[in-house]
Amino acid sequence: MADRPTPTLYDAQVPDLFADGTTGFFSFNGIVRITLESVRANHVTSPAVAERVVVGRLVMPVEAAEKLARALLEFIGERTPGPPPPTSTQTLQ
Repeated sequence: MADRPTPTLYDAQVPDLFADGTTGFFSFNGIVRITLESVRANHVTSPAVAERVVVGRLVMPVEAAEKLARALLEFIGERTPGPPPPTSTQTLQ
């Protein structure tokens, strides 16, 4: 019996999460934990000071994290232009 894919349920109420970068990665018991950060302005002082703030953590099994990493690299690679062709007119022999 073939495994059927689990259906995806769309929920318009789920918020988007924006991150400027990652604070760190941690792996324990086959689970990868990725801490996400965002730069925010602290206006308590003048001029405001930029601070890195943890905005979320992505927690996934190692296998799922590997699939995510491969898929993300493929997605970015398809949308990033490759190196420009050589512009040299020199004849190579």
